[in-house]
Amino acid sequence: MAVDELPMILFTVISQMCVGAFVVLGLVQTVGGMKYSRRVVDRLADPALFALGPALVAGLIASMFHMNDVTHTFNVIRHWQSSWLSREIIFGVGFAGLGFLFAVLQVLKIGSEALRRVVAVATALFGVGLVVSQVMIYYSLVTVPAWSSWATWVQFFGTALLLGALAVGTAFVLVIARRQNRPASSQVEATNEGSYGQRLKDFFADRQVDDPQTGAQVAELMVGSVRACVVGAVLVAGALLVAMPVYVSGLAGSGEVGLLSVAHYGTGFAVVRFGLLALGALLLGVMAFYFAGFGTKKLRVLGFLMVGSFVLVFIGELMGRSLFYEAMVRVGV
Repeated sequence: MAVDELPMILFTVISQMCVGAFVVLGLVQTVGGMKYSRRVVDRLADPALFALGPALVAGLIASMFHMNDVTHTFNVIRHWQSSWLSREIIFGVGFAGLGFLFAVLQVLKIGSEALRRVVAVATALFGVGLVVSQVMIYYSLVTVPAWSSWATWVQFFGTALLLGALAVGTAFVLVIARRQNRPASSQVEATNEGSYGQRLKDFFADRQVDDPQTGAQVAELMVGSVRACVVGAVLVAGALLVAMPVYVSGLAGSGEVGLLSVAHYGTGFAVVRFGLLALGALLLGVMAFYFAGFGTKKLRVLGFLMVGSFVLVFIGELMGRSLFYEAMVRVGV
């Protein structure tokens, strides 16, 4: 494993996962809002928002260790006109800041729904800009054939969509499971009234109980969303499992430098990486799709499958990103 690149491995994978999860959440809120009330959609989607922030901040902090001196960050952003690295930092900080703002507005129900939608769209655009910047940092290096390839786009956006979908699906299942396990004495009627401080306290305590109709609709939305997330993850994983051999084959035919890069994809480490992807996304994902059909009756099994799928794929993506850095062989000096 490329231990020296561990900060960048963590940063790129975690940040791409957060971008993908935010986009998937937006799709759930948009599509779900066509069938269900805003309260039903928010009861499922809002708790997942606060899982993204800490993950992205952790990734940003990890990336700073790659610079040896974290104060160099401020020098890097001064060259945003010409440097994709500068743009990466700007988009990353913008995505984190706007995401936090949207979460606060959404949870506390501050401002109109239209305002929150504008902030959400801006956050998503900054997120996409972050991933594009990350791709271009490596894609623009024509002296590294393994990076200056269409496969860099596929790998980075594939990680975003794959982990984003699984993270959201897992979060939804855990949210419903937590609510099922609450003692009845701790539950209060769901409401958006009261001071902002009380709303925030109620949100994190998650003590609210819905009326039977709302509760049933939240569970129904969870099932549909989890199944959609699993289908999306399986499709992306399948595309990656097809695209990577094509990429490796093309790289092997590009000369001596390509062969040196390809050597890393023929190791046991690479076999385990793709095995985790197939096991986590395809096998456990298909099983999760099946058990989601039982709704809340098989929630414990569904939760185990979703968590297991996410963990295996996350580890696999970390290993895949390590292979990406290990494949760096320059043309010439």
